Amino acid sequence: MKIATFNINGVVGRLHHLLEWLEKESPDVVCLQELKALDESFPIAAIRKAGYDGIWQGQRSWNGVAILAKGAKPIELRRGLPGDPDDTQSRYLEAAVNGVLVCCLYLPNGNPQPGPKFDYKLAWFERLIKHAHGLYELDEPVILAGDFNVVPTDFDIYNPKSWKKDALLQPESRECYERLLAQGWIDSIRTLFPEEQIFTFWDYFRNHWQRNAGLRIDHLLLNRALAPRLAGAGVDRWVRGREKPSDHAPTWIELEDVSASKPRVSAKKKVARRTPVKNATKKKVAARKTVKARRAR
Repeated sequence: MKIATFNINGVVGRLHHLLEWLEKESPDVVCLQELKALDESFPIAAIRKAGYDGIWQGQRSWNGVAILAKGAKPIELRRGLPGDPDDTQSRYLEAAVNGVLVCCLYLPNGNPQPGPKFDYKLAWFERLIKHAHGLYELDEPVILAGDFNVVPTDFDIYNPKSWKKDALLQPESRECYERLLAQGWIDSIRTLFPEEQIFTFWDYFRNHWQRNAGLRIDHLLLNRALAPRLAGAGVDRWVRGREKPSDHAPTWIELEDVSASKPRVSAKKKVARRTPVKNATKKKVAARKTVKARRAR
């Protein structure tokens, strides 16, 4: 099972990029961010023609999230992050897909900081941490996937010096991400590639893409029920190289499919099936315990 997250940065204007990527890479589940489209403008007809169905929460000009599934309709479980009934920004969806609880999120950017936008970012992060605690404790497999708008460490950016004042690198942002991981969530990319610099975002300015001056801000986090199934991960950088692309590239993981009637062998090792960047060294991750497939609540 392949699950991907992709900040599309305008789903209508970059629909051709999305459809090309879906056809070539064939992910089973996709979390999209920054739709920048109202609900009625979401191109579901074209997506269904490509073999996918989905749920979405749009918003004019900004934000917007969606969950797509190949050959299936995601079962929506939650629309909007709990904790603030006055928050109308479209940033969070939960759905059950093939026995996995998929949580798609678009965390606020927070710039400029300091200021109200950064305050909103931190408040939203606190709500996520609180909600994620309950999700992590579930017996069902859960994934938090999306654009977190946080660079976890200096190793996750080409050069932190020119970004020191950016909200993505602020100590408060990083501390929130660390507290989220402290609940037990597994950062898939960093787990499989602990010593390799991986980027998922390249700014449009100053030739960042051409210089590979990137950041890692798109993350896929697994709870304890799902982490043992992690089998591979990568970044589809070729999408970022297309004409007028999103400034993000699709980031994905592969999960071992577990039969409900056959427990997996606990000591079996898994290898990343594709390297996220050219000439990267493949890493192995050891499975930690026997699990059975369960349907997400």
